[in-house]
Amino acid sequence: MKALAAGIGVVFLSPILIAGTGMMLVSSADAVQSSGSFSGCLTDIDSDKVAEQVTKILDGASGKDVHVDGLDLPAEQVPNAATIVAAGLSLDVPTKGQIIALATAMQESRLRNLGYGDRDSLGLFQQRPSQGWGSAQQIRDPVYASEQFYKHLLKVDGWQQMTVTQAAQAVQKSGLPDAYAQWENLATALQAAIVKTFPGASDDADDQDEKPSTSTTGCAPRQDGSGFGRIPEGSVPKGYSIPKDADPRARRAIEWAMHQLGTLYQWGGSCTNAHGPDPMGRCDCSSLMQQAYAHAGITLTRTTYTQVGEGKAVSPAHLKPGDLIFSRGTAARPEHVGMYMGEGLVIEAPRTTKPVRITPIKDWEILAGRRVL
Repeated sequence: MKALAAGIGVVFLSPILIAGTGMMLVSSADAVQSSGSFSGCLTDIDSDKVAEQVTKILDGASGKDVHVDGLDLPAEQVPNAATIVAAGLSLDVPTKGQIIALATAMQESRLRNLGYGDRDSLGLFQQRPSQGWGSAQQIRDPVYASEQFYKHLLKVDGWQQMTVTQAAQAVQKSGLPDAYAQWENLATALQAAIVKTFPGASDDADDQDEKPSTSTTGCAPRQDGSGFGRIPEGSVPKGYSIPKDADPRARRAIEWAMHQLGTLYQWGGSCTNAHGPDPMGRCDCSSLMQQAYAHAGITLTRTTYTQVGEGKAVSPAHLKPGDLIFSRGTAARPEHVGMYMGEGLVIEAPRTTKPVRITPIKDWEILAGRRVL
């Protein structure tokens, strides 16, 4: 399989693809809008039609009579997509990983091997020499850039349980972390169409029936909390209510925690009288979790370091109301904990001088999740 995919990769390393130092990049940049300008909704993708058009391009069609929703220059973009898939096959990356890579390249460069970008960003994935991705010349080699993306993705703990957006963001650390989701449907169709053109690839792949995540696909509303806009500290965002299907004990814990909104954080505070005059009765992050669940009849240990071992692990992609999420530090020894409330929101006691508040989960870099019910 590796030999096959490596051979396929060589096929797509033609001069037209690796002319990153020449005229192709200039014409591409002039012909297509910048990568931040897309605002369409790619939710109704005809996979059969995509496969038909992809096959035409890979068979040598000029692209003049080829149309794929979301691709402005299919004659350039489809071969780049094929290189990304080929690189994934050569590294034995599962189907979902290839879809993540395609969605990432669509958002970052519109599948164009750009010779420019934000600061020193370059290439299909807008990787930066200054951030250790390689030299400018290496990054503008589509095979090298694709392999580097995959190698970074495979190092992300639990990436296969994440949504496309979460996994892409874990690698890219983009300023627009929610933008990758809009490309998932097209990326899925492209991957399926391209892999069929590689002799023997679909027979050898052990995960071709694997389904991509669907919790944040296309332009459907995303449960990242962004839809509530700016949330004033200490307040409940307008329109939020605890999900009806929440476990009754989680509901009680969330309700109790919400009654502490607006009270100031106190490191080491017991959270037994957050509204009282004694600062040590106020909450820190872990005592807020402990006392909220105590009022729901669940006993938790006292510190973040021990709470990360409570209950059972849960993927950030499958959180339910009441789940604890951890950030800062490391997954084994996190320094902060909050409670997921559903609807993409988290309640937390953040830090000194800040009150108990509700924040969107998109602002969290989640190291671990635990279900304590």
